[in-house]
Amino acid sequence: MEGGENTMDFKTIIARQAERHDSFYLYDERRILEDTERLKRNFPQVDFLYSIKCNPHPQVLRSVFRQGFGADAASLGEVLLAQEAGLPKEQIYYSAPGKTSADIRGAMGKAVLIADSLGELGLLDQLAGEAGLSVGVRVNPEFSFTGGPGLSSKFGVDEDQLFRFLRESPPAHLRIAGIHVHLRSQELHAPVLAAYYENMLALAERVRQVLGYELEYVNMGSGMGIQFSPEDSPLDVEALSHAVTDCLDAFRRAHPSTRLIIETGRYAVGKSGVYATKVLDRKVSRGVTYLILKNTLNGFARPSVAYMVRRFSQEAAPAPWEPMFTCKDAFGILTLKDEPPCEKVSLVGNLCTATDIVAEGLFLPRLDRGDAVVFTNAGAYAAVMTPMQFASLERPAELFLTAEGEIVE
Repeated sequence: MEGGENTMDFKTIIARQAERHDSFYLYDERRILEDTERLKRNFPQVDFLYSIKCNPHPQVLRSVFRQGFGADAASLGEVLLAQEAGLPKEQIYYSAPGKTSADIRGAMGKAVLIADSLGELGLLDQLAGEAGLSVGVRVNPEFSFTGGPGLSSKFGVDEDQLFRFLRESPPAHLRIAGIHVHLRSQELHAPVLAAYYENMLALAERVRQVLGYELEYVNMGSGMGIQFSPEDSPLDVEALSHAVTDCLDAFRRAHPSTRLIIETGRYAVGKSGVYATKVLDRKVSRGVTYLILKNTLNGFARPSVAYMVRRFSQEAAPAPWEPMFTCKDAFGILTLKDEPPCEKVSLVGNLCTATDIVAEGLFLPRLDRGDAVVFTNAGAYAAVMTPMQFASLERPAELFLTAEGEIVE
């Protein structure tokens, strides 16, 4: 650790770390605390889970879990990460398709298991044996995220299939303790989310009636997005809270023993991170100025993916394909210089592939070897989705700026 950062602005902190690292992520705990506190303040009726897959950095996990969040684990490895970070079994929810017997055995006693299919319910029933086991079920409901009819999905059990199964051939050694639904991510419109949550509460009522007893938890999934494009408006969490407070309170009064859960991944950490890299070289080829950066496609892949979509799509606003692609202009590209933009450049990486491009025709201040370029929105689905093994080059550092102003490597 190194101290003394708390008196500096964020730009100065990045500049100091750029003296020590050629490429790095920097996660700001103060922003994590700000965004998680906003959720807790506006949804006192709800328990929150953090989706580990979006950023499993140990300090990020500890910061979020200290806020009282539980874990949404998508693998046995993530179950173990949550356990190592100090969470008890009751706060770790393991939901993923295609779990193996080894996955299930490894997670028993360490997490709340969520079955993703009827076949998995059968496997869990076998593994539970006479001792019995409480599990949840991921449901593919009869409604879509935007309120239309339900869609086919690789995730979960169709609602009508689940009800037929529970009525005709319920498992012998399992107790269905809760349900989990997750239909979409990165929603910025509060009315859409509010209607989805209301549909979820109605689904919970239908499940309760079929089971004949109260559910222990209703995991409504996520959906809360963050602002990527400058043209988008941030999600109005306060408006969302006002829109759903009455129905959440009514459900809690009717079912006081049932926990309401919302998952949050990118909302908790997405705006907390930046990615910084350095200019390794500059060259001019037939009138085009190229700035060669360290670790672009193999350091922070999503800006390169956004460039590929921009280059090859005929649509002005291609549909998002989360979490790899959100929109064409999802990441701000900044420098540490105070001078105004003065030259048009193409930003490319140092990989031996022509696809290693971030931007073309971008206007920036003049940058030379050793100058830093900074990408915003790098706190979620960034390092974890990047092929850092490509070409066996040096990996970017991952740094954590604590609320007290210390840098943890």
